[in-house]
Amino acid sequence: MQKMLMYFWGFLYNSYFRFWLKWLLRLLTQKCELQRVLEGSKAGARRTLSIEHSLESSKSKILRNAVHVEEAEVENCVRDLMKEKKIKQKDTGFKTDLRISLLQISGYKKLYLNVEDLRKIPYDSDNEEHEDQLIELWNLLMPHENLKARITKQWCDIGFQGDDPKTDFRGMGLLGLMNLVYFSKRYTDEARQILSHSHHPKLGYSYAIVGINLTEMAYSLLKNGALKSHLYNMVFGLPQMEHFHQFYCYLVYEFDKFWFEEEPESIMHFNHYREKFHEKIKGLLLDCNVILTLGDTKKP
Repeated sequence: MQKMLMYFWGFLYNSYFRFWLKWLLRLLTQKCELQRVLEGSKAGARRTLSIEHSLESSKSKILRNAVHVEEAEVENCVRDLMKEKKIKQKDTGFKTDLRISLLQISGYKKLYLNVEDLRKIPYDSDNEEHEDQLIELWNLLMPHENLKARITKQWCDIGFQGDDPKTDFRGMGLLGLMNLVYFSKRYTDEARQILSHSHHPKLGYSYAIVGINLTEMAYSLLKNGALKSHLYNMVFGLPQMEHFHQFYCYLVYEFDKFWFEEEPESIMHFNHYREKFHEKIKGLLLDCNVILTLGDTKKP
């Protein structure tokens, strides 16, 4: 019943009340909604999310289409929006702020497409680049132990399920491997420390498998838009693949801490604790001021 009432109120507000409220505010302030948002909030998620909502909810096709422009079209889009809303082109402050928000919006969409493309690339053991990355992962995590063969039970030592890791990348494709390599290369000491934790006699877990699982978590949060606040606060421009990798690093580091704090009875309860951790992260991402990076977790 409550959901039905909320849906009904949302329908009434967007269909009727919002138009008249915007009209009244424009009459009182002599400024359109975009101007009020840009002047009333500082750069970051709160501002860009409000701009995005305003554009998507507009009755003007020009404004609605603005959330779908690509990077190369942003400058012209800003000019067209200012013309549509009768804002003087010499208003450089408005122009600059709107440009940043549109770059963030278009960049988020492009980042998702790039991440999705990587996820769809299956691991190919006949691809030299794929194989090189896999061997690099081993060397980063196990610098004092050489692989005896490409197909070997040694892969279980870094948390793969069998003697050939390629089978474990089926769900997340090359994206899963790239995340693992990025974390191991960018935060080598932390990666080795967490790998050591994963060998705990009671609370141990499969490091690589959990890492790939966290790739799926990061991917799903990006896909459903939950990462917007984090990325809009972190990057005043175009979010890049680097920023997705950095968020993944945060997840790996925080999940390891979470797992040992929770002290699960066995690895058989992994799905329960994984979902509990997922809910925790989703809750953090609801904060419009949030930035989740591994750098914030490390002690000086």
